[in-house]
Amino acid sequence: MATYDFIFDNLGLRDWCGDGGADGGPMSMADLMNQTSGEEATVSAWDTPFPSLDNLHDACEAIPQSRDLTSGLERGFLDIKDSLKVVVDPLTQPLSWALNEMLWLMQSIPWWIMIPLLMLISYAVGRSLKLVALVAICFGFLAFVDYYDYTMQTLAIIFVCAFICVLFGVPIGIAMSRSDRTQRVMIPILDMLQTLPPFVYLIPLIFLFSVTEPKLYGIAIILYAIVPVIRLTDLGIRLVDQDVIEAADAFGMTDRQKLFGVQIPLALPNIMAGVNQTIMMSLAMVVIASLVSAPGLGVLVLRGIRSLELGVGLLSGLGIVLLAIILDRVTKAALARINASQSK
Repeated sequence: MATYDFIFDNLGLRDWCGDGGADGGPMSMADLMNQTSGEEATVSAWDTPFPSLDNLHDACEAIPQSRDLTSGLERGFLDIKDSLKVVVDPLTQPLSWALNEMLWLMQSIPWWIMIPLLMLISYAVGRSLKLVALVAICFGFLAFVDYYDYTMQTLAIIFVCAFICVLFGVPIGIAMSRSDRTQRVMIPILDMLQTLPPFVYLIPLIFLFSVTEPKLYGIAIILYAIVPVIRLTDLGIRLVDQDVIEAADAFGMTDRQKLFGVQIPLALPNIMAGVNQTIMMSLAMVVIASLVSAPGLGVLVLRGIRSLELGVGLLSGLGIVLLAIILDRVTKAALARINASQSK
């Protein structure tokens, strides 16, 4: 006898339920033992289970089970997969091209050109010889242990995905800052993107794209990493002093002039902080995306886990840490220069 038989019996829904309840379905061991002993199965109030789909199904077969809900969601997604792919595939194909080209470029340039070039870029951004020395030491070490190609692959993916995050994230953040309605619509979406486990991003994409397509992991990285730059762009523009805005209005500035001449320059420290976090989150997701053929240091981490190669796992993890330190220091140096220029 199922726990919730009384609900359907008292409501006169037993005929609607069909053969469910005490007379239908496989009998549990407890019911079988009670029937053998001639006693009726009873459940104490303390042990009463929650009226979930499965427990209600035990009492009434017309109620679907939990697995019916999950399989229904899967069938629904598979039904619209082809139509969705017709729309999404052409829109995301440029992402595959960009990733392929950047991966080719980063690996084609010889190390004796690439490493000095990265040092030059870090100096142009931070104007610090200590930062340049850090870049040289880290990349030199990774090249010394034969992880140079993997490092360049990871760096190429981060460059492309972080650039796209900034390209789309900053305008979205500006739109949120200029419209409370847009902000109310976007905040739940950003909350969802920020709280979803990283592995969940990969599940629908695996059904949509082949694992050989770079856009599979590219989209997952972008969705995971775009949130900080959107939030901090919105916050930075909203934090601009209203007295400054009123002064701009007094000078007769248009909305476009106020945005590009006043609000964005004053919000730039917050925007750069968002860019920093976006780059860090891109790096974190690149490692997870190695599960779906993303190249780079994440492949070595995955190899260390699968083959129980402790040395490979630890050394590749150290490489990711060094890359994170470099990217973090470079972006923070850029932020420090912006803050210094604004304080003058």
